[in-house]
Amino acid sequence: MKLLVFQHLACEHPAVLRNFLKEDGISWDTVALDEGQAIPALESYDMLWVMGGPMDVWDVEEHPWLVAEKRAIRRWVRDLKRPFLGVCLGHQLLADALNGTCGPQRPPEVGILDILLTDAGKSDPVFSGLPHKMKALQWHGVQVAQPPENAVVLAHSDVCAVQAMRIGRHAYSMQYHVELEPNTIPDWGKVPAYEKALAKVRGPNALQGLAREAEPLMPGFIANARQLYRNFMAVAAPATAK
Repeated sequence: MKLLVFQHLACEHPAVLRNFLKEDGISWDTVALDEGQAIPALESYDMLWVMGGPMDVWDVEEHPWLVAEKRAIRRWVRDLKRPFLGVCLGHQLLADALNGTCGPQRPPEVGILDILLTDAGKSDPVFSGLPHKMKALQWHGVQVAQPPENAVVLAHSDVCAVQAMRIGRHAYSMQYHVELEPNTIPDWGKVPAYEKALAKVRGPNALQGLAREAEPLMPGFIANARQLYRNFMAVAAPATAK
């Protein structure tokens, strides 16, 4: 199995999901789009993951590579119909690439907040075995305002209607950060755009408080990530079989 990862910032990598990939003996190629790396031939890969980043889906003048990325996502999901996993910005890019819409998240969601599965999410195989209400890290000021046609909404929060969605049989995306690991919050707190968003919502010097809040919840975060990863890989397996 060959995995391709689209990355938009060095510290926004698959994080704890890397441990599960290692356990399964799966290697991956990363395209650092923000560093100018080119997207390789998609046909060479079985699975595509698209991670988060500080830019917005409409920032195409500042980040022109977003145009090619969205085109690649569209082709991957619509034409190649291969397994896809998007996180945060990756969730928004999936919606935008498939003619959904994204807009400002008001109020921004930054912190450890509740995610609730929809009825569709409760019966979806990728969310099997996960709590119907769970804590998750949020750090976003943009949301999927209108999901693409035929998208199935799998989770929501009090202020964000599309926290997770499925398109087709095995294209999944989440607004929240399922990949969280112990050093994620300290690392992201060093990114000016993330620090600004955190301070706006939680006040100055909020980073340490957020890290302390996450610490006792980390075993649960990792257990949920492992369960979702295992479920996703099981759903993806038939599509990646040669």
